[in-house]
Amino acid sequence: MLRVGLTGGIGSGKSTVGALLAKRGAVVVDSDILAREVVAVGTPGLAEVVEAFGADVLTSNGQLDRSALGQLVFADAEARRRLESIIHPRVRALAAEIEGAASDQSVVVHDIPLLLETGQADDFDAVVVVDVSVDVQQERLVHERGLSADEAAARISSQASREDRLAAADYVVVNAATMQELEEAVDDLWAKLTRVHAGSPPAP
Repeated sequence: MLRVGLTGGIGSGKSTVGALLAKRGAVVVDSDILAREVVAVGTPGLAEVVEAFGADVLTSNGQLDRSALGQLVFADAEARRRLESIIHPRVRALAAEIEGAASDQSVVVHDIPLLLETGQADDFDAVVVVDVSVDVQQERLVHERGLSADEAAARISSQASREDRLAAADYVVVNAATMQELEEAVDDLWAKLTRVHAGSPPAP
């Protein structure tokens, strides 16, 4: 099994790269999806979030109001760490279950937004970083996700810097142009990963 950590700053298109890798045969473990599952209605995770942050982080139908919670934690490092202490252990447990069910011959890609921030970069055989400039991140968050400029800046600054991500990368996928170019970049990445998986030296 080849274990790959996939990361990138918010708005980089990391999840898109994960989906493209899945199409090429990777087993993709998406931490964003798992993070939603562990705070679904009726879960111990949601109960603990409400205990920590109050009932105002719930919608009228009892689901987690991610926008309200985000406003609380993205500008408050202590609150963010408290939330992460609730979410991250549960996500890692689910991720381990999915990986454990995969074939020994699989390329397993763990899509983890906070790979560096949570100290997991050394846990993988390879680290892939989806890279865009901070300006592109800001533009996407404002125009595609509807955040204000200040909200976008706060979320970007709450994560590791672009420079730190690139320093930790074994492979970099640039996602600043067209979908076709991204497809080609992922084709190149997949060829390199499968070459390593087959026991050949990594391509330059």
